[in-house]
Amino acid sequence: MLHFPPEEFAERVSRTRAAMDAAGLDGLVLFRQESMFYLTGYDTSGYTMFQALYLGADGQLSLLTRTADRIQARETSTIKDIHIWVDQDGASPGDELRRILQDHGCANKRVGIEYHAYGLTGQRALMVNHSLEGFCQLIDASDLVRLVRLVKSRLELEYIRQSGQICNHILQTSIQHTRPGTTVKTIYGAMLNTLLAKGGDPTASRWPMGAGEAAVFCRYHTGDETIAPDDQIVFEPAAAYRHYHTCMMYNILTGVVDPHHRAMNEACCEALDSCQDVLRSGNTVGSLHATHERIMKVHGFSHATLSACGYSVGISYPPTWMDWPMIWQNNPQIIEPGMVFFLHMILLDDHTGLSMCVGETAIVTDGACERVNQVPRQIIHN
Repeated sequence: MLHFPPEEFAERVSRTRAAMDAAGLDGLVLFRQESMFYLTGYDTSGYTMFQALYLGADGQLSLLTRTADRIQARETSTIKDIHIWVDQDGASPGDELRRILQDHGCANKRVGIEYHAYGLTGQRALMVNHSLEGFCQLIDASDLVRLVRLVKSRLELEYIRQSGQICNHILQTSIQHTRPGTTVKTIYGAMLNTLLAKGGDPTASRWPMGAGEAAVFCRYHTGDETIAPDDQIVFEPAAAYRHYHTCMMYNILTGVVDPHHRAMNEACCEALDSCQDVLRSGNTVGSLHATHERIMKVHGFSHATLSACGYSVGISYPPTWMDWPMIWQNNPQIIEPGMVFFLHMILLDDHTGLSMCVGETAIVTDGACERVNQVPRQIIHN
């Protein structure tokens, strides 16, 4: 059930080993499910419990997981060496991890730990530190695989493009179903049906959507709203294809269009187009934010902007599809071909209670960026 050929995984492991060598690491222990999927194809939601993937400087791989994931690990990945820890009172998978590292000759060696991982809770990190104390030198290597993953391969970009096309279908579904008297959850359900019907996967996060006063929310919220005759509805859907995510953001208006909405849409569209012009190899991620900040200031909307205007996307598992680097002020990360970014221009105006958002996902190329999904530049009005 591999979604990439074995040679693709071999190349990813080779690049990661080169990064390990540059960091002076003899071994690497990974806890992010994104890292495991990237390097081996291992696909599971079992990262909510303790599991760890070891990668040695020699390229050896060993997985420590639970019985519930034994078969799935074998069938979805390139991993041959699978160890099981038994979940019971008094169990210490950290000690099991130490035994695996011992077998790989890691005693007194420099071992990187992927501490920044949703599966490695604070309590579990303390357990790992305790089990490995005095055994080896632990190095925080949270960013190592994440940086390797930033530049996507040709095959990865094919999945990104497929995800982007599904996003476009979701946009059309939302336009078709957004009418006064309809509830936001009814529209959400139709959009989710499109996601799955077009071959997509459930996304790593719930989609922020809201009408009326909730249109100024940036996050998913419980409850529901009925669309009014004169209303604003904000949408931030995403699509996932083989866990590769693309996102978009937009508003749909009903009834009479407020002139402030028109001004906000003009600012958002100019900012997005300008940022996409700057999304080129050799520029910094921070230059994207500076472009966004400058244009919103010219239009008089600095008070309604956020401190970031997008982020990298790619492989993601719950709870979020947001990946590093974030597009914020002075971020020095150099943009390279093969990187993928979601650029969102968000205006949430406390002065008027109005919102306007325009966002698309784009691939960095050797020239102009490639937009993999497309949001209309004119106001969407039903």
